[in-house]
Amino acid sequence: MVLPRLIPCLDCRDGRVVKGVRFQGLRDAGDPRERAARYDADGADELVLLDVSATPEGREAALDTVRRVREVLTIPLTVGGGVRTIADAERLLAAGADRVAVNTAAVQRPELLTQISTRLGTQCTVLALDAARPAAQGGATPEPEVPEFEVVVQSGRVRTGRSALEWATAATAAGAGEILLTSWDRDGTRTGYDLELIRAICEACTVPVIASGGAATARDLTAAIRAGASAVLVASMLHDGDTTVNAIKSELADTGVEIRR
Repeated sequence: MVLPRLIPCLDCRDGRVVKGVRFQGLRDAGDPRERAARYDADGADELVLLDVSATPEGREAALDTVRRVREVLTIPLTVGGGVRTIADAERLLAAGADRVAVNTAAVQRPELLTQISTRLGTQCTVLALDAARPAAQGGATPEPEVPEFEVVVQSGRVRTGRSALEWATAATAAGAGEILLTSWDRDGTRTGYDLELIRAICEACTVPVIASGGAATARDLTAAIRAGASAVLVASMLHDGDTTVNAIKSELADTGVEIRR
């Protein structure tokens, strides 16, 4: 049996870890190399590094940051942000990434997922899917044709009107071997994962799903795993020093979740 994975996430900008709410109001949360080494030593199963300003600024991910983090890691590293071409993906792997996450560019050109999976392997190809519930206009109920969960891109700045369920299915058919699923509504709020979103995507797709956005306690992680997630992403609860990777794993075990130790 494949056990669930616990994955710390480092959102990075200008060589520093940052954290905000719904991708806005970013505050400094430390040095990525130091954070990576700490979480690795404490028992993290993998690490995700996302350059959150690369796409909005029209550049590729900061390779120096990727190299610095890779030097202190013994666990798999997924890197995303600013991946627009197969060459971008190859540069990230050369810098030390094990997998590459693609978001905005994949929505614009789904064939990019096929190119990456064909050249580098499906196991290296991660769809970073940011989904939001429809925004009500003036307090009104959204129109029926608006999807229940909508794809957002450009670090949450742009709503596409596209169904997150439809896109997840199309992206996996195009070559994505895993989905990093972030609830835009819950990101940084520490109100728990959007379990309805997790269940919907897990039921629609056969690839592993990493749940992201809203974790505050080990109970939230347990709920996400029981909703179908193969892995759970955590950030604020670790960056703020509320707990540790090892403590979270102990709490998960206490709730009956079999976890890698």
